[in-house]
Amino acid sequence: MNKKESRLRRARKTRAKIAELKIVRLCINRSNCHIYAQVFSDCGTQVLAAASTAEADLRKQLPNGGNVEAAKAVGKLIAERAKAKGVTEVAFDRSGFKYHGRVKALAEAARENGLKF
Repeated sequence: MNKKESRLRRARKTRAKIAELKIVRLCINRSNCHIYAQVFSDCGTQVLAAASTAEADLRKQLPNGGNVEAAKAVGKLIAERAKAKGVTEVAFDRSGFKYHGRVKALAEAARENGLKF
């Protein structure tokens, strides 16, 4: 089993548990250059809000999309967009990534800006 397969196995276990709970899910994904966040409905079929460092307005503000400062900006933005849609409580789906660095920064910024998880 390689690194990607291991991460996806961890992600499947988390997503199965969140699906049982029937709660709105904040899912993140990261690459070397960018970080992405999406809020999915409780049934998992609709994207309620999305934010990423690949968006034009964030790219103008941030020189690099693959660092902790960029993750904090995305966390703040996703929290604002989710609250605008009426979502205040979510389950955090880290997609099998370790909870440190950029993933942790995004989560803490989202919490500071009003999302509960």
